[in-house]
Amino acid sequence: MNLRVIGLTAVVVCTALLPFAASAGPGSGPSGSSDPGPLGLPVPLPLPPPGRAPAQAPAPLSAPEASHLTGIDGSAAVDERPAAAGGAPVRTAERCGPEVASPEGIEAQSCVLTGGRDTWARTYYRNATGRELSAVLSLMGPRGRTVQTHCAVAAEDEPATCETPREPSAGGASRYLAMAEFAAAAEDGAEGAKSAGGAALLLRSGSNSPSPGGR
Repeated sequence: MNLRVIGLTAVVVCTALLPFAASAGPGSGPSGSSDPGPLGLPVPLPLPPPGRAPAQAPAPLSAPEASHLTGIDGSAAVDERPAAAGGAPVRTAERCGPEVASPEGIEAQSCVLTGGRDTWARTYYRNATGRELSAVLSLMGPRGRTVQTHCAVAAEDEPATCETPREPSAGGASRYLAMAEFAAAAEDGAEGAKSAGGAALLLRSGSNSPSPGGR
């Protein structure tokens, strides 16, 4: 065969194959482009600059600190009452006398509490006498008004409380007096001072007591 014919045939074949080779090659564009292309591949996220640590998730909030405890061995705390819809919580404040104790084993601390427009009395106590007692808690306010409540004191060596009903405030806490009297049952026949209920008085605790006192 003529060499000239063979050469022309080779040129024609190469010319016909060039479009197929171009379509099968890599897509155009600069190397390393983040374009997802026609296949919709995900776009890689940018790396942080050198020397800079990635942002960390915020640390969880720590638990709130316990509120200040008041009473025998922290038997109760200054609390907050839920407020009416749309209002702030009503904080309760206490004005307390000293903790007092009797030789028989009854300990108590009495307080005047104010919260919002109300005032009431509360006594914190612990009964380690080994027998049931009775308690009379009084809230004495301006103009001679007195609110009184009776509480059964179980024979349990555990902190407990007793409080009067709440009443509308007629002045600041300093105008009120809380007084708790703890007594043995009347049938015990104990000698000595008598409580408001007529039983043998073991301990009297007041919100303005200047010093511990007992019988």
